[in-house]
Formats: sequence, structure tokens, C-alpha cells
Amino acid sequence: MTAGYQARPKIVLGHPNRIEALAMTSTAPATPCCTLVGAGPGDPELLTLKALKAIESASVLLVDDLVSQAIVALAPAQARVIHVGKRGGCPSTPQAFIEKLMIAQARKGERVVRLKGGDPFIFGRGGEEVERLRRAGIAVQVINGITAGLAGVSSLGLPLTHREHAQGVVFLTGHAKVGGSTDWAAMATMAHRARLTLVIYMGMSQAAALAKALMEGLPPDTPAAVIQDVSLPGQRHIATTLARLASDIARHKMRSPAVIVVGDVMAALAWADPPAQTADLAAAAG
Repeated sequence: MTAGYQARPKIVLGHPNRIEALAMTSTAPATPCCTLVGAGPGDPELLTLKALKAIESASVLLVDDLVSQAIVALAPAQARVIHVGKRGGCPSTPQAFIEKLMIAQARKGERVVRLKGGDPFIFGRGGEEVERLRRAGIAVQVINGITAGLAGVSSLGLPLTHREHAQGVVFLTGHAKVGGSTDWAAMATMAHRARLTLVIYMGMSQAAALAKALMEGLPPDTPAAVIQDVSLPGQRHIATTLARLASDIARHKMRSPAVIVVGDVMAALAWADPPAQTADLAAAAG
């Protein structure tokens, strides 16, 4: 399987000009279509059967950075794999050109799969892509994937909701769209009053600011956790509190991709692990 992946032609897009050669049109099929597939957090065994079938039938895959190579390797050997990386702080393929490429390839009659980490509709720009594709007359199918916030917490044997500790869960992004922002203090106040678990994606680079704002509505000793490389062999986590969140991230050299989880459901993790100790789940399992 690995050999097939290495032999498969790869195209990495980082600049709009590199798309033009792929965007050439030919005779359009009667009903061009595109499938948005959630690849989950990384472990191929967490794919849904429907996602696996879509990947195995693809002729063109547009792949996000966070999709593991083990999942890309499930595509047919003759499939064209186009890496359209998007990661904070790194050179990224412009979203408009990704959408342009999907439309062009679908109109050529290719079986286009847009392979996204996690779930396409959880901070994956899936909504934007569906709207653009439908405006262009492209039929769209969306196949859900397990999002990292759920998979990461579940892998620790903990729930996101527990009737004794949390009445709900809120998924948030720490990387807001330009011109937009989250009122973290208000969110914290609501979480405290309504007993909610907060799951924060893309928040590692501003963990200190997030923790400070959240402590305006939540106690400093509110349990928290950081889970890095969810479901992959190198997954690890720290159990901490809001007050220690930023310092523990730095001390244990936690990095992206990771999710930050805040709420009383994480108290059991702090009980199981000494405070701020890093746990390598792969090593423990071995």
C-alpha cells in the first residue's frame, strides 16, 4: 500500500499560477459532481465505510495538509493526488483557487474527492466549498468524518458531556476569520453557568491570551487538557488547568495540530495523570 502511494503522481499547489495547467477544460459530463470527504483525525481505522468507498473510487483527490499519508494511500494507484495545503502560519493554497480547481476537474468528468482532515463541516471550509460548487452547477455529496475534538477526548476514556459535569459542548476556533472575533469572556461566563465543555481548535499559538480571557468567566482552576496529534502513533496530552495552560504548553513543548479542551469533564484526567505530565498514548498502548 505504501509503495502504491509513493508511485502515485503528486502535485503540490502553493501558488495560483500552478493551477492553470490543471484547470484546462474538456468535454463536460452531463452531471459533474464532487465529494467532500471527512478523513477524520488521522487514523485510517476511524474512517467511515462511506468515506473509504469514496476514496477508493476517486480519480482526483485534493488533499489537505492534516490528512495522513496512510489515508491518502487508500486511493487507487492511478488516482492523481493534489496537495492543497492550508495551515496557519505557513504558505497556503488560496481557497478561491482550490474551489476553481474542483470545479474544473469535475467538469472534465473526473471523480473528484476533496479530502479534509476531521469533518468537512467542522472548521473545514466545507460550507464555503459547497456553496461555490453548487453555484457552478456541480452536484455535491458530503461524507462526515470524526472530528479531532471528539476523537481526542474519547481516546483518553473521557466524555465531552457527562450529566454530572457537563450539559453540552461548544466547538470553537482560536483562529477567527479576519474582521471577526470571539467574545471569550462572554463564552466563558456562559460555559460556567450552563456547565459546558469548550473544545478549541487552532488555538495553540494564542493559548495565553485565550486562557486569560476565559478566566474572566471561569475559575482559574478549571480543568483543561491539550491533546496533540490526535489518533496518530505520536499522540500525547497534558492535563492542566486554565491558570497553567500556557506555561504547561511551553514547558512540555506541545505543538499544533492540537485541540484544547476546557471543562469539568477533564477533572478525571487530572486525577489519572499527575498535573501537567505529558502522556504518550502510543507508548502506553505498546
